[in-house]
Amino acid sequence: MLAEAERQTPETVRTEYEQTYREMRGAGYTAVGEFHYLGLDEAYASLEAARAAGIEIVLLLAAYERGGLERFQQRSVTEYLRQVEALRETGARVGVAPHSVRACSAGWLSEIGGYAEREGLVLHVHADEQPREVEECLAEHGVRPIELLARSGCLTPATTVVHATQATPVELDLLADAGSTVCLCPLTEANLGDGFPPLEGLLERGIRLAVGSDSNVRIDPIEELRELEGTARRQTLRREVIPVSHLLAIGSDNGGRSLGLPEWPDVEIDVTHPSLRGVAREDVPAALVSSCGADVVRA
Repeated sequence: MLAEAERQTPETVRTEYEQTYREMRGAGYTAVGEFHYLGLDEAYASLEAARAAGIEIVLLLAAYERGGLERFQQRSVTEYLRQVEALRETGARVGVAPHSVRACSAGWLSEIGGYAEREGLVLHVHADEQPREVEECLAEHGVRPIELLARSGCLTPATTVVHATQATPVELDLLADAGSTVCLCPLTEANLGDGFPPLEGLLERGIRLAVGSDSNVRIDPIEELRELEGTARRQTLRREVIPVSHLLAIGSDNGGRSLGLPEWPDVEIDVTHPSLRGVAREDVPAALVSSCGADVVRA
């Protein structure tokens, strides 16, 4: 992955992101939160690619104090915020994204969290994805990742925590109290072997959920939702854990809200598709999340 990231240029981003965004648009994603690592010039190129592909974009510029590739990093949090300001000056929708508690110190987290609150921007951050991340956070800060985010002023209603796979009940309480969103990436989390999210705890606390395509192992939002419900069923040993209406909200309204979008384009479903043959109109929503793939979306 790092080698692939290293070879990117504004030109490759402009071309390859457009191809990916067109694939996403055809699969039913009408808006994307681009968690962008690759540099400011490449960020501008991603905005151009989204416009060409006809997809709404919120540019989530990643803050990298340490780790990863050198091209990911900013020399200071001041430089990072200047880059955010430069993107905002284009008129693009922009959010802040301290990559993780691994990539950003407590000082950077506090600065970015304060900026997001003052400017009314969404904040996205990876947290509690893997056990090693948790162990390193405990060793450095004496608290777990979501606890550190709360202590640093990074947990608010405008915050989206990506993954939260290893989150404890205490951390889930912090998320619920803050009114934050958790973005689950079921296909990626399965592919990477990161574990199962604490779905019972998330659902019991009424924590808002969204889904992300993340590593693009497969671009299919319907399959993301089906994997989410399948995980919940295996964890609870019962069926219909997440109501269909709630699942569809996770795949639409909750995602839009996590990006600060007041609206976004809708999709049209091909009700003549073989997967929906014989399905009554009122049963189409249930059939979508139980037995369909992204090819039922009319491009």
